[in-house]
Amino acid sequence: MATRAAALRKRQRDVSPEARQTIKEAITTLVRSGIRQSLGLYWYGQQDAYWVTPDSGDPELELWATLVRSCGWWWPRDGVCVVSERPLAIRTDGEHRLHCETGLAMVYPDGWGVHAWHGTRVPSWVIEDPTADRINGSVNAEVRRCAIEHLGWAAYIEQAGLRVLSQAPDPGNPGCELQLYDLPGHPPSRLLLAVNGSAERDGTRRRYGLRVPAGFDHPLDAAGWSYGLTGAQYARLQRRT
Repeated sequence: MATRAAALRKRQRDVSPEARQTIKEAITTLVRSGIRQSLGLYWYGQQDAYWVTPDSGDPELELWATLVRSCGWWWPRDGVCVVSERPLAIRTDGEHRLHCETGLAMVYPDGWGVHAWHGTRVPSWVIEDPTADRINGSVNAEVRRCAIEHLGWAAYIEQAGLRVLSQAPDPGNPGCELQLYDLPGHPPSRLLLAVNGSAERDGTRRRYGLRVPAGFDHPLDAAGWSYGLTGAQYARLQRRT
C-alpha cells in the first residue's frame, strides 16, 4: 500500500503546471455546468429585449417587457426571483470582442467587473501591471500570451533577461525569422519566438512564443518539434499556417 501511495505521489509531481491548469479548468467547467443544470431554467433578461414586443396589450408580456428593459440575467423560481444588474459599460475591440487595454472591459454598478484582452478573460494584472515575473509565474498559456501581447515582446524579453541562443529564417513563412531563447524556470525550457503563418482578421501577423524542451539548440529543430517533424523536415516546408 505504501509503495502504491509513493508511486501515486511521484505521478502527481510529474504532471506539468500547464497540465494541472488544463485539468482544473475542465473540472471547473463541469462543476459550473452541473450547478446551472441543478438550478434549472434561467432567462437572459435584457438579451431578450430584441424580440419582446412592447405595448402588446397582454399584462404578462408587459411585465416581461418591463423586466428586459431594466435588468440583466435573471432566474425566476417559485416564491423567489434572482435578478442581476445590467452592466454600466461594455468595451470591445474592432471585432466586437470584450477588450480594454486600460481597465475593466465590463463594469457593473457595484464596481465588480471583468478584465479581457481581445475576447479572452484575464486576471487584472494582465491589464493593469503586466511584468515578466508575473508572466513567467502564470501556468495558463492563454494568460501568458495576452500579458506578453500587452507588454510587448521587446519589453518582455528585456525584463525577463532572456538570452537568444540562435536564430534563422523561417522556411515555412518567407520573410520572417525564428528566434530561440533560453527560458528561466523549473523545469528549464526554451522559448521559440515566431510569426503566425496566417494573417489576423485585421491583416496583421501576430508574433507568438512557444515553450519547447530545453534540449533544442536550433530554432528549426524547435519549430519542427511543434509540428511533429524533425528540423530537417521542417526546413523543406514551402508554406505553413
